[in-house]
Amino acid sequence: MNVTDSLLLQRAIGGWRLLVAALELLQPLAALAARLYVGQAFFLSGLTKIRDWDTTIALFTDEYHVPLLPPALAALMGTAGELVLPVLLVLGLGGRFAALGLFVVNAVAVISLQEIAPAALQQHIFWGSLLAGIAIFGPGAWSLERWVAPRLAGARPV
Repeated sequence: MNVTDSLLLQRAIGGWRLLVAALELLQPLAALAARLYVGQAFFLSGLTKIRDWDTTIALFTDEYHVPLLPPALAALMGTAGELVLPVLLVLGLGGRFAALGLFVVNAVAVISLQEIAPAALQQHIFWGSLLAGIAIFGPGAWSLERWVAPRLAGARPV
């Protein structure tokens, strides 16, 4: 390798390192954006369900066939999950717990529908992917648990 090639390689590596550093700076924003996006979708769905409880029960009786649960209990559990877990997710408080809980709600929604439009299925897959990422990597640096958990343990935030 000659000197020119070596300099080009060093510049390329330096440029790549700068790009990686910039992307890493964006991680907290990306995690927050994912939490807000998914949290809003599920929370709004929960609000729709409590606005007309009779229709919700009818949907869980006729349309959504949740395995092993009576329709009224499935409706109650699903609605509670859609109202409580997104708040925790958006705040980043118990973020992994909330993401896993919503992942289950999302999976049950897909399983319980006898027919689902391809576009709706893609939306559920996207939500599931975002929720899996939050569960695996955590809610990010811009989350309440990042500040609360260390204080509860008597340590400083990292």
